[in-house]
Amino acid sequence: MQLLAQRSGLAAAGARARATPFSARGPSTASLATRSCAPAAGPRTDAGSLARGAVVAHAKTSALLFDCDGVIVETEELHRKAYNAAFEAFGCAIDGVPLVWTTEYYDVLQNTVGGGKPKMKYHFKNNGWPSTKFGPAPTSEEACNKLVDDLQDCKTDHYKVIVESAAEARPGVLALMDEGLARDDVFMCICSAATKEGFEKVVNSVVGPERLAKFDVILAGDDVTRKKPDPLIYNMARERLGNIPAERCVVIEDSLVGLRAAVGAGMKCIVTPTSSTSSADFCAEGAAAVLPALAGPAYQVSIDDIFKNLCDEEEGCRTLPDIDLKEGMCMIPWSVSPYGTTLGA
Repeated sequence: MQLLAQRSGLAAAGARARATPFSARGPSTASLATRSCAPAAGPRTDAGSLARGAVVAHAKTSALLFDCDGVIVETEELHRKAYNAAFEAFGCAIDGVPLVWTTEYYDVLQNTVGGGKPKMKYHFKNNGWPSTKFGPAPTSEEACNKLVDDLQDCKTDHYKVIVESAAEARPGVLALMDEGLARDDVFMCICSAATKEGFEKVVNSVVGPERLAKFDVILAGDDVTRKKPDPLIYNMARERLGNIPAERCVVIEDSLVGLRAAVGAGMKCIVTPTSSTSSADFCAEGAAAVLPALAGPAYQVSIDDIFKNLCDEEEGCRTLPDIDLKEGMCMIPWSVSPYGTTLGA
């Protein structure tokens, strides 16, 4: 995807390139039951980068970076079902036992490995490579990689069908996006470990092309050579924003894998756990805040809640507030926090 237009309201020196919307695609008519997912013939040609073009120019400002799966939409169970559908379509079995990822096991994977292909490679290296209805278990590195590639393609096909009917934004996400996109002092980014094709379907369905066109940087797993917990994707986003200082960046994540990537990039991280990741000790791993969601019955997290006490631009100060950790809590002391504390309390 290409960064194109300039956002109105910024001075010329602080002009921001924005992303064009993902190409609209009609709903798939194929059902899970009818997808054969045969392995691809011949060499693979990976899709191009989602985010291409010039580095975004910037003035003194801050940046808010969203993960996608688990943050924008709670997709873990949808991904798990899509993987199992792909395993079934291929007839995957290890030592004669059909390959199925349970909810409990997938929760472990979510908190251990980032990205779809790394998850499968992690599982197969620890449990053995599967045979399929197309042949015995692979033995060479090339054959192993091809099986993972083909399974991932099949999983993505299933996932796109599932997500069209089941995906919806988590509480408060779209309201926070709309607020940030309407401002001229905060860069807005999406950085997902998911492959482009599946990620594209989610954000087009849930976020919408009109919003996506206003984001400054959008990156998917295809855009980086190393997946989370490696901080590369967040470092790349920061570079595309003109090397804005890491301390001026806040990431919203949902898992330990994503939190470690954000912390590794030197950024503050707010965690909104999902049912798959809620048992993790995010505070011990350096989370700046842990909230059940970005909105609840009595609160809506805002841009100002995240970037409190920013100095005037003339003073050259764009730092985040100190984190006030209460005993037994892990949070930014927001005045609108669901925990009821006030800034500096």
